[in-house]
Amino acid sequence: MKMISWNVNGLRACLKKGFLEYFRETDADIFSIQETKLQEGQIDLELDGYQQYWNHAIKKGYSGTAVFTKESPLSVAYGIGIKEHDQEGRVITLEYNNFYLVNVYTPNSQRGLARLDYRMIWEDDFRNYLLQLDAHKPTIICGDLNVAHKEIDLKNPEANTRNAGFTDEERQKMTELLESGFVDTFRYLYPDKRDAYTWWSYITRARERNAGWRIDYFLVSDRIKTKIKDAQIHSEILGSDHCPVALEIEI
Repeated sequence: MKMISWNVNGLRACLKKGFLEYFRETDADIFSIQETKLQEGQIDLELDGYQQYWNHAIKKGYSGTAVFTKESPLSVAYGIGIKEHDQEGRVITLEYNNFYLVNVYTPNSQRGLARLDYRMIWEDDFRNYLLQLDAHKPTIICGDLNVAHKEIDLKNPEANTRNAGFTDEERQKMTELLESGFVDTFRYLYPDKRDAYTWWSYITRARERNAGWRIDYFLVSDRIKTKIKDAQIHSEILGSDHCPVALEIEI
């Protein structure tokens, strides 16, 4: 099974920059996107052979997620069942026979770490949500987790130590999530691979220099890690300040 995840940073803009061409070329079984920046009814997307599931933020032009799938899910859930967290369209869960697929756009701690305290609450509640799912079926999590876990996961770790996405607090929450029974699929296959990033700042023309961060992930339940066939970063694909990430898994 082939899965793709991509923070498109505004789907309407990304559609003008090759989104559909990439979508058709990859021919993924499940294609998840984050940061759609859409409200219901603002777009009519024709994707032959795919069912579409959308979770929109209440705030206009903000956040939002979607999943496009060839195979009909048994059930679909929006959010994590906590009102405080479910106003921004950040999570969609699809249940299949053998697994859950969770598409997530994790809250950014923001400039000056203005939202770090909220982020810590989110992290604990989201991890508990995943563990409840994982108790029933293996779980695959994809999306923009807004954290570079290790120093190898960003170009300039020392300069970014207290910046959003690379604080000790955020990195520790990622460690706790993995230690609770999940595997970072890319690092499982490529533990020492450097200069592998999924996000680059527009402001500093960072992509030209590959001065990036790896903040987009596929995680899977530890008990299915041997079913991972490949985990890829499609850094050659433009259209957003993030690039797509891919997972191939036998499940």
